[in-house]
Amino acid sequence: MTVGWGRILHVDLSSGEHRFEDLDTDICRLWIGGKGLAGYYLFPEISRSWDDPAIPIIFMAGPLTGTPAPASGRICVMSKSPLTGTVGDCSVGGSFGWQLKKAGIDGIVITGRSSSLCGIEISDANVSIADADRFQGLGTDELSARLKDKGSVASIGPAAEHGVLFSSIMVDGTFAAGRGGLGLACASKNLKYVTVHGTGAVPVHDLEKLRTANEDIRRLVAATPALTGEHGLQNCGTAACYDLISCRRMMPTANFRRTFFPPARSMNSHAFSNAYKPKRYGCKACHVLCKRIGEDGTHLPEFETMSHFSALIENEDLKTVAEANRICNRTGMDTISAGATLACFSEISGEKLTPDRITGLLLDIAAGRGEGIELGQGSLRFAESKGCSELSMSVKGMELPGYDPRGACGMALGYVTATRGACHLRAYPISHEILRKPVATDRFSFAGKARIVKIAEDMNAVIDSLTACKFFFFGTSLEEYASAFSAVTGIETSAQDLLAAGERIYFRERMMNAKCGFTSEDDDLPPRFFSEAGSGGDGIEIPPLNREEFLEARSKYYRVRGLGINGIPLVSKAEQLDLEELL
Repeated sequence: MTVGWGRILHVDLSSGEHRFEDLDTDICRLWIGGKGLAGYYLFPEISRSWDDPAIPIIFMAGPLTGTPAPASGRICVMSKSPLTGTVGDCSVGGSFGWQLKKAGIDGIVITGRSSSLCGIEISDANVSIADADRFQGLGTDELSARLKDKGSVASIGPAAEHGVLFSSIMVDGTFAAGRGGLGLACASKNLKYVTVHGTGAVPVHDLEKLRTANEDIRRLVAATPALTGEHGLQNCGTAACYDLISCRRMMPTANFRRTFFPPARSMNSHAFSNAYKPKRYGCKACHVLCKRIGEDGTHLPEFETMSHFSALIENEDLKTVAEANRICNRTGMDTISAGATLACFSEISGEKLTPDRITGLLLDIAAGRGEGIELGQGSLRFAESKGCSELSMSVKGMELPGYDPRGACGMALGYVTATRGACHLRAYPISHEILRKPVATDRFSFAGKARIVKIAEDMNAVIDSLTACKFFFFGTSLEEYASAFSAVTGIETSAQDLLAAGERIYFRERMMNAKCGFTSEDDDLPPRFFSEAGSGGDGIEIPPLNREEFLEARSKYYRVRGLGINGIPLVSKAEQLDLEELL
């Protein structure tokens, strides 16, 4: 049997010491890797304050990372979220996970706090802590360029150094671990960057079986228009969603006061392509390559960034969207929370934001100066300080992304049940409600959505533990990836085995949030969505969400998830999942 994963690097920034740990195979099988294995290390400390030196920040690859398995080059970054106080994790692309596995390491668990700004540098088995004072205030793009000879670079920018609660970690300068403020988690440890370079080979138990699984995955991807079609991710990037969401009258506009933005046709993927003549690039081990870079070197924004820096803040200038994206990436800020916080500011202040004002406020937030100091705390804290918390379009303190929940009931439910706050990726109901994958569901109905959301959360927990790409599952399934997993590790595994692991992983996250005081009161949407209609037209009506139907769907979700009426995990369900010792 070839297991091939479970070697963990522990770094204590307080003492400057490090050690390696080889995990027992049973632990690896139970938690898989990525998100699942990262939670194994976060759980014992989750009740602490996010800035307690004992709270770890964790970089965890998956068992398929570094192998030829398609779309397996991602990595999970996890800590307690400074923005929300929930478990905070992001799946991020680039080459960091690939290089880590080539170095013979599956994960890094970082604790403690350095007395001065530092970086962790890994080259195969060699680990050192370097002084980083000379890099203070440096943008993530420039830092990545300066350190590129050291391999892949994960770094924070000036936003984290100035205490922005939605600051991000940028990998290789352009891939963002964006949501929840993980950049600030690094800054609290005086950690500016981590570099990793590996030269080894990742073992594969049965290379021929892996080739067969890979062929199945590639064949299914090729047959999926949402991925490889003319208007799919391969040719348009995630910007392909812009027109879809707009024409379905669910484009968040003017801080979610409306759901349609008339200038959208001039700010879509086609408009960006005409303006910037982009070429494709993407993560290691991915042939879809859904990111795009213009001929002038401009990194084009993802869908949520396009949406929030155009419709959400009523900006009609295409170049301002691209510049806002550049500022956020360089300074290390989550574009979703940044755009939503500006939208909240605009509504409360009554100010129509001009292009110069948009970029100026973003620079002020990142620099921790003027109005940017308050805005850097996120929309909820800003709105609370003005006495109108209801104008923060957030769940658990995390701002909603680019899908108005009035236009997709599954998305409405998925936002509130997501463990890290208003997240579209925990269940991604847009897959079936808008993209019709794997099957179409009625987007204006809560019927059946509780079970669909629960199963999707379990599946995506597995995907983030394998550290694969969720988009590939528009065409493929856990069946093909179970075959790839078995081929790599030598452990015979079925799709149902993986889904059962996903249920354990997600339930444990609910347990972590419960330990931090979260209940059903936190699983709710802002009142606007229940009292105000969206922007109807073209034969489409966008009514307010029905409050009673929403609460009924949430109650059904609690039952299928194994939670009490207060949203707290039930002992009986914990016992069923062999998690009772964690209660």
